[in-house]
Amino acid sequence: MKRLLSVVLLGLLVAVAATPGRSKATAQPATLRGTVGPGFTITLTTARGARVTRLRAGTYTIRISDLSPIHNFHLYGPGANKKTSVQNTGATTWTVRLTRGLYRYRCDPHRTFMHGSFRVS
Repeated sequence: MKRLLSVVLLGLLVAVAATPGRSKATAQPATLRGTVGPGFTITLTTARGARVTRLRAGTYTIRISDLSPIHNFHLYGPGANKKTSVQNTGATTWTVRLTRGLYRYRCDPHRTFMHGSFRVS
């Protein structure tokens, strides 16, 4: 009886370990959304639309919507320096590993008033 129970428990452990989404190694990165333009606005939000102010360290997918040929979206901080071009518009996707520290984003041509930041812990 003990042997049968051991085999059943081992089978359950193997099944749980093989289930997609159970392991951190197979987990999908969280998605953030960055938008710049069409007016003089720049934002970084969660997939649910909340403004990003604090995040946990980890890997993130950031989907940028660049809606103006006079702006760009520039993200920089510890180990990160990504940006879209000023002249082009459209969608861009980045996969970024964020580590502890302060991250900033801005429109380079309008950096004095189009900017934001968030902390990673």
